[in-house]
Amino acid sequence: MTQYVYGKNVVKALLADKKKVYEIILSDGFRDKELEQEIRKRKIPCKVNSRKKMDTMFSGSNHQGIAAKIDDYKTYTIEELVAGVPKGKTPLFVMLDELEDPHNLGAILRTCDCVGVDGVIIGKHRGVKLTPTVAKVSTGAIDTVKVAVVTNLAQTLKGLKKEGFWVAGADFDNSQDYRQASYDMPLVLVVGSEGFGISPLVKKNCDFFVRLPMEGSVSSLNASVACAVLLYQIYAQRNPL
Repeated sequence: MTQYVYGKNVVKALLADKKKVYEIILSDGFRDKELEQEIRKRKIPCKVNSRKKMDTMFSGSNHQGIAAKIDDYKTYTIEELVAGVPKGKTPLFVMLDELEDPHNLGAILRTCDCVGVDGVIIGKHRGVKLTPTVAKVSTGAIDTVKVAVVTNLAQTLKGLKKEGFWVAGADFDNSQDYRQASYDMPLVLVVGSEGFGISPLVKKNCDFFVRLPMEGSVSSLNASVACAVLLYQIYAQRNPL
């Protein structure tokens, strides 16, 4: 199966990583000499469409006048995520519970790449999937961070806990300040949906909860921002100066 992804940074990352690209579509008037030169160098089939046709193809998304036809994004099993953790490294996974915004998923993947997260776990039936929008926002991290798509998040957590993982939920109720918690163990960080937080069944499988202090009038942070703050706290604790 193949799909189209779009955006200058996405295509540049594909070419830089020597990914297989079956076709490039450019809008008339597209101008990027360096990128066009690389496409010609790789001898990738290329065709030009009108801007209007590209807007229709990609549902009015900000495609920036360029799209690439590639294989579908690879996903992994939980067993593959666990087996792929480098020897001697304390594992760290992120589970996203019914996250809906592809921009949030893309931004989270980008942060996960930056801090060396070993895998991201998303649900099969609810929440956002790996899409061209996710790829564009992730600026290439969709190809470097392993993503597992599972049928049941709660059962997945139960299985990981049997393997020695602890589960930390990002939730305001019955929680401690995120700076007080200890993260120096095999860990799954759970981030809930933008509107409803962590679902009850998933929450039951969390070992402890952490919260970000809120001093102003706003009651919560964007999911990707909150996830980034928590991941860098975990990184800082595990990699002290």
